[in-house]
Amino acid sequence: MRDESISSLLDFAQELAWQAGKMTLAYYGTGVVPEIKADLSPVTIADRQAEERLRTLIGERFPDHGILGEEFGETNPGARYRWILDPIDGTKSFVQGVPLYGVLVGLEHDGEAIVGVCFLPALNEMIAAGQGEGCTFNGRRTQVSQVSQLSDAVLLCSDARSFDEYGRGAAYRELEQRVKFGRGWGDCYGHVLVATGRAEIMLDPIMNVWDCAALLPIVAEAGGTFTDWRGVATIHGGNAISTNGRLFEDVLAIVKNDEEPRT
Repeated sequence: MRDESISSLLDFAQELAWQAGKMTLAYYGTGVVPEIKADLSPVTIADRQAEERLRTLIGERFPDHGILGEEFGETNPGARYRWILDPIDGTKSFVQGVPLYGVLVGLEHDGEAIVGVCFLPALNEMIAAGQGEGCTFNGRRTQVSQVSQLSDAVLLCSDARSFDEYGRGAAYRELEQRVKFGRGWGDCYGHVLVATGRAEIMLDPIMNVWDCAALLPIVAEAGGTFTDWRGVATIHGGNAISTNGRLFEDVLAIVKNDEEPRT
């Protein structure tokens, strides 16, 4: 038995994302200079302060819950509830002053992703979903598109160069040739565009669990699919594909014909 309803946990997750997101706006567009982490990804003072705020709020309300965050690791390992945080998904966009970045708040219960929130502070867009509760976009129910042909689909990615790096270049190029058009509206923004019916396919050849935890409930509750490149619905696959569901089998057939990613 859960000691909190999905709806109350979802409300709390939205408040978390909103508060952290508003903190990031104090630095957005100011020319903040990032540091480069060991994995060569950028991090800023805004990332760290936002995650600290998220951790403080969670700890005050749910001191027995676990937390896994991109910037400060894991606390309370083994807890039945685990909050998974990405304080700024799309730090490169954030640093450039591009508004396509988001705060990601996901929640697992006994290893199952049950709540996901993506708040896009610079756009003032809140996308939220809870298991069995559907998906909302700024408070209104939203769903994936009805597109059923690849030739009518919009394909998204974060960085087209990354597909060759991870051995997925052939699949990306074939899909790019078969869809209506492709765009680089990437990071979490690409996945929520699929969930809200504004695109049909989003491809990520490399993902961390904090990138995925909020997105699986969001896309799934909107009627789409969020899987790894093997087609498994998971936040632990190391990569991700979002689709509107109707195109999932077509996309997966192309992906499976490509070579396995290099390690």
